[in-house]
Amino acid sequence: MRGLLRWPLLLLLLQPWETQLQLAGPRCSSGPLDLVFVIDSSRSVRPFEFETMRQFLVGLLRSLDVGPNATRVGVIQYSSQVQSVFPLRAFSRREDMERAIRALVPLAQGTMTGLAIQYAMNVAFSVAEGARPPEAHVPRVAVIVTDGRPQDRVAEVAAQARARGIEIYAVGVQRADVGSLRAMASPPLNEHVFLVESFDVIQEFGRQFQGRLCRKDLCAQGGHGCQHQCVSARGTFHCACNPGYQLAADNKSCMALDLCTEGDHGCEHQCVSVPGSYFCRGQAGFVLQQEQRSCRAIDHCSFGNHSCQHDCVSIYGGPQCRCREGYDLLPDGRSCQARDLCNGVDHGCEFQCVSEGFSYRCVCPEGRQLQADGKSCSRCREGHVDLVLLVDGSKSVRPQNFELVKRFVNQIVDFLDVSPEGTRVGLVQFSSRVRTEFPLGRYGTAAEVKQAVLAVEYMERGTMTGLALRHMVEHSFSEAQGARPRALNVPRVGLVFTDGRSQDNISVWAARAKEEGIVMYAVGVGKAVEEELREIASEPAELHVSYSPDFSTMTHLLENLKGSICPEEGIGAGTELRSPCECESLVEFQGRTLGALESLSQKLAQLTARLEDLENQLATQK
Repeated sequence: MRGLLRWPLLLLLLQPWETQLQLAGPRCSSGPLDLVFVIDSSRSVRPFEFETMRQFLVGLLRSLDVGPNATRVGVIQYSSQVQSVFPLRAFSRREDMERAIRALVPLAQGTMTGLAIQYAMNVAFSVAEGARPPEAHVPRVAVIVTDGRPQDRVAEVAAQARARGIEIYAVGVQRADVGSLRAMASPPLNEHVFLVESFDVIQEFGRQFQGRLCRKDLCAQGGHGCQHQCVSARGTFHCACNPGYQLAADNKSCMALDLCTEGDHGCEHQCVSVPGSYFCRGQAGFVLQQEQRSCRAIDHCSFGNHSCQHDCVSIYGGPQCRCREGYDLLPDGRSCQARDLCNGVDHGCEFQCVSEGFSYRCVCPEGRQLQADGKSCSRCREGHVDLVLLVDGSKSVRPQNFELVKRFVNQIVDFLDVSPEGTRVGLVQFSSRVRTEFPLGRYGTAAEVKQAVLAVEYMERGTMTGLALRHMVEHSFSEAQGARPRALNVPRVGLVFTDGRSQDNISVWAARAKEEGIVMYAVGVGKAVEEELREIASEPAELHVSYSPDFSTMTHLLENLKGSICPEEGIGAGTELRSPCECESLVEFQGRTLGALESLSQKLAQLTARLEDLENQLATQK
């Protein structure tokens, strides 16, 4: 009970100190200030001493001009750890600060003063915690109150804090280490180091500290050489510049800011800086719009067409002539000449392009019809061919790519006239072994073939391409498998699809296939070996070998295969199949050959004429 009675009595004794600090003089206006108290609440600070420190803080607050644009106050306490009581941004009213200080509970552990200084430097004086930015030139002051020797290093971290512009006051009570106080405080040390005998007389520091804050307005005594403005701070001053200017290296004179370095300010072309302002300007050939930011090009053609045969176009730097669709501009830059569209555009015609004025059209050779796309010609719809597809089903293909291969095979089937009398299709899959998926004579329609292709199951394992070629020669083109007799002269075509190097020899059976009159095509994907593809394929290799770097892009090979696999016209449904050695066959072959040579001669003559025309144009430009 006696212990309980002592605390009210102690509070009565402490009350005058708080009042004394408050009434020591009129509240001073020190100008803007960011002030952080760093309070030692280690176990060495006894309860009644901590209460004295609390009252000291409250009394000191009442002597300050507290506010968002005046003095901002923050309080942190420390022992073995650091605790923020309230940051600089927390309160703008003195009453709220006093309430938070009175609710303060000491930590009562070790004395890590260096850790507290580190926290004040990196956190308490950060803009996020309420400190004003460095460019505002608001002084930053830290008041460290401690009663013992720090248990960590303080000299280095205190030097870092001072280097960042924090002014440090070190207040030691009773057992405080003077050397540590001097290592923490800012120079001059006689103005920033205070050592008091006990917490009972700490109010003496409060009176001295208050006096330091309430110094004279130095700018009122003269301009101090500032070109524009003199700004007073606590015990000092600095020069400032008017808007649109920045302080020079001498910290007194002012230089005009280049406002355009901060951004283009919405100027479409150029931002031009003038002292304290800026304006927008257009590039050569442009004029500024009414809102003084965007630009519009000068319409040079509004003054005339500048002798342009067709159209005058106004561009940056002046007028330019342009020709209408289907014409090209001549070297004089004004005249226009009708264009050979077939020679200047990617027309996409499969056989021949014919220019017609401002447009063009595609044509097909005699006996072939132009398709609905207006570019491709009908093929394989009336031809006889026995086609066997050898598909690589080895492990390197992988299941998802094997599905792409099956889709690719069905796209080939789409342009074939599949029927018992027309084109017959067989499919063989190979890996470490060979399996006939369906022979030539099994299916009579394209739909049946495509359905059978989709039903094929992936084999995996090795790549025995030579074994597959042997199977094709010995079995796939036999009459028992559905191939038509040789006497009918139906072309036999083999198409090998592979993605890698064969694990057996292919030379013997690749040569044997060609000796048997089979026209061989080789399609390689990914890691397929070019030498093997050429050995498998018939001559010339350029027409019988196709390659794609990956499975997803192999559809571009279809166009080459369309023009190659299809047989020549004349061996069609309803046409009598004759021996090529008969006289009529030889005469027909001779006629087709002469016609082809004549067509080639005409094309060569056209090409020669174009080359001569280009040479004449080059000579004219020189």
